[in-house]
Amino acid sequence: MNKDNNFENNLKKLESIVEQLENGEVDLEESVKLYEEGMKLKKTCEEKLKSIESQIKKIKQENNKVTKEDFK
Repeated sequence: MNKDNNFENNLKKLESIVEQLENGEVDLEESVKLYEEGMKLKKTCEEKLKSIESQIKKIKQENNKVTKEDFK
């Protein structure tokens, strides 16, 4: 899996950005850059969660056998 699109890595990056912004130890210009990056990561994480949620909803049990349908 591409590490740049890994949910867990993106979430860790987002948490780091939030921490930096909350600490107030970065200047205004850097804060704006971090905020923009954070918003992109937030969107990416939300999209991944929605995709996974849709896949989970497609997993169903039939005749004592679990099958997975492709999400369309």
